[in-house]
Amino acid sequence: MAGNQVPPALASHQQDWKVRGGWVWEETEHPSKRVKGDEDEERPRKLPKRKIVLLVAYSGKGYYGMQGVSAAGQVVSLKVRLIDDILEKINSHLPSHIRILGLKRVTGGFNSKNKCDARTYCYMLPTFAFAHKDRDVQDESYRLNAETLQQVNRLLACYKGTHNFHNFTSQKGPREPSARRYILEMYCEEPFVREGLEFAVIKVKGQSFMLHQIRKMVGLVVAIVKGYAPESVLERSWGEEKVHVPMAPGLGLILERVHFEKYNQRFGSDGLHEPLDWTQEEGKVAAFKEQCIYPTIVSTERDERSMAQWLSTLPLHNFSDTELGPAGTGAEVPSSLEGSEGDGDTD
Repeated sequence: MAGNQVPPALASHQQDWKVRGGWVWEETEHPSKRVKGDEDEERPRKLPKRKIVLLVAYSGKGYYGMQGVSAAGQVVSLKVRLIDDILEKINSHLPSHIRILGLKRVTGGFNSKNKCDARTYCYMLPTFAFAHKDRDVQDESYRLNAETLQQVNRLLACYKGTHNFHNFTSQKGPREPSARRYILEMYCEEPFVREGLEFAVIKVKGQSFMLHQIRKMVGLVVAIVKGYAPESVLERSWGEEKVHVPMAPGLGLILERVHFEKYNQRFGSDGLHEPLDWTQEEGKVAAFKEQCIYPTIVSTERDERSMAQWLSTLPLHNFSDTELGPAGTGAEVPSSLEGSEGDGDTD
């Protein structure tokens, strides 16, 4: 057949496909015509899509999450058809270290990132990180005493309020307004033992966080408690001068909760929507941390010794010197130990 000419019979058949919406039938005879009412009866009606949020938990080990860390209470917004047993069906397609723990209906214009008022992160670390520098870098027999815990909490409380955190990220200069961040609270909980090794969890709640900010906040407090840095460096780090703040390993960082206070005040009691507080899911969140997140942190710390290796680098830091960043940008050269983890926002 010359060129791309289509036989009249085939052309007629192709045109018939277009008329019927492009579907191709295998049978040679034309199907019998159907009355519109019959089609409505035979075809199940599709459910309308609704705007919802999902409460998501995942272990950061081997998975590059939305913020590069483990999460016990991440929230994502999307539109779905609310079919029966939707959570069970979604989870059936996910690996065990990624779970959907809850679902709530929200307003049509809701955006989980833009409507977030604050975030709470946890940082789980072996307590030997707070041992004085004269002790062995990884003394598993070390137990955090009340006096040292009090010192840790006193230093962590210094972060509360609004400060210029340009020295706690590689992304901001000292005079950028966005380097100023507001911390609502930061404290260390009572220690606990896992597999013979004592751990503690530091909690921090803030309106937003920059890349690596939390890990550097923890790293500087550890350096002070161990005796490598004077307490004065904390206040100095909020000035315009460049201070080299050590960054703790990313292993123990966990997104604990995403807060929506303003949304809850406006829509949480309007009779149509539920408040986004996830009270009923607290048991699931706690169980996921105990079953998936904490064991992963403990086993990885034992196998890879990330905290002990990082602690061995602290003597290399010079906390007495300060310098102005190039052209006032506060730029810094990342070390080979930084990794790719992020702490919340990376704006």
